[in-house]
Amino acid sequence: MLSTLKTDASTALSPHSSPEAIKAALTKSNFDNLPDSGYITQRKLIPDVVPFSSATLWRKCKAGTFPRPVKLSERVTAWRVGDIRQYLEAQAKGATV
Repeated sequence: MLSTLKTDASTALSPHSSPEAIKAALTKSNFDNLPDSGYITQRKLIPDVVPFSSATLWRKCKAGTFPRPVKLSERVTAWRVGDIRQYLEAQAKGATV
């Protein structure tokens, strides 16, 4: 049975936490644990890491205001984790990338 899951110093999940809260905490925690040289797919990026829709994501990529993805294979497109972290840090400081 699931006991208490600690995702960081301020967040503790219990067995009675909602599935959405557990998913959000685990996803954020997983992103935080990825190396900068790693890759993350759109499915894991939205809405857990970046707070906008897939249409907005692609619009921002096209406009050059969000990091461009990397084509890993014919059917797999992903973003470099380090690029996403730099984008998020710049957004937190009020700058655009």
